Amino acid sequence: MKLSVVIPAHNESESIGETVEALSTELTREGIDHEILVIDDASTDETAAAVLAIADRNRSVRCERSHLPAGFGHAVRAGLELYTGDAVAIVMADLSDSPRDVVRYHRILEQGYDCAFGTRFSLGGRTHGYPIVKLVLNRVVNAGIRLLFRHGYDDTTNAFKAYRREVIEQLQPLLSNHFNLTVELPLKAVVRGHSYAIVPVSWTNRRHGESKLRLSEMGSRYLFIVLYVWLEHHLSRGDYLRRDAPVAGQRGLAMKAHGMPSAPGPAAEADRLRRIQA
Repeated sequence: MKLSVVIPAHNESESIGETVEALSTELTREGIDHEILVIDDASTDETAAAVLAIADRNRSVRCERSHLPAGFGHAVRAGLELYTGDAVAIVMADLSDSPRDVVRYHRILEQGYDCAFGTRFSLGGRTHGYPIVKLVLNRVVNAGIRLLFRHGYDDTTNAFKAYRREVIEQLQPLLSNHFNLTVELPLKAVVRGHSYAIVPVSWTNRRHGESKLRLSEMGSRYLFIVLYVWLEHHLSRGDYLRRDAPVAGQRGLAMKAHGMPSAPGPAAEADRLRRIQA
């Protein structure tokens, strides 16, 4: 299974080279067929030049200027139109996501799951330098999403996830232009019947540059997408449900043909995550 790593990057010249090199080294060491696709999201610095310098000596790396309007969601969507692999992982440009966890995602997909989701907050998941205000808001928002969708997952808003190609194709059309794409992709995958595994991952705050997420601008956009997918699940009568959805229990956290499973209790969830981690 060839894995494409899509990295949206806006003015990340100080971080992008290290991120690409670290990913390439880890994926090559593990013998994973891969490409690293950096989407230049209207950068005004040397982001593209830094990636192209690596691409000159590494055929698995390429850089494309986004053909869509500026914005995180548009940049990811551009990458999802251009990647060539059998599966795709969305990774941040600032090296906040661990390359080792990308390898773990690949192994999960090879086991037959449709999606690989990471949690930074359960059973071995770790964060380093997470700003306290963002942490509080993150926990509140994710608790609300978990309550609405009852999917047993506590880190839906994290962009760092991986999907098989057929999943990405079945989630179209995507609506989000901004960071709310980080919830549109996994929530659509869940309610449309795709299987997923949850594994602990680590997150490290950026050392260079500044975050592109503006909380004051995103609240209503997140709410719109969450409600949109919730309404799809409850009102569409299964029109968008994956037709070949496996019966729950056959492939890990596969969705039932009609409705989502109840969230597992703490003990069951802990046991499941330990099995996946092992």
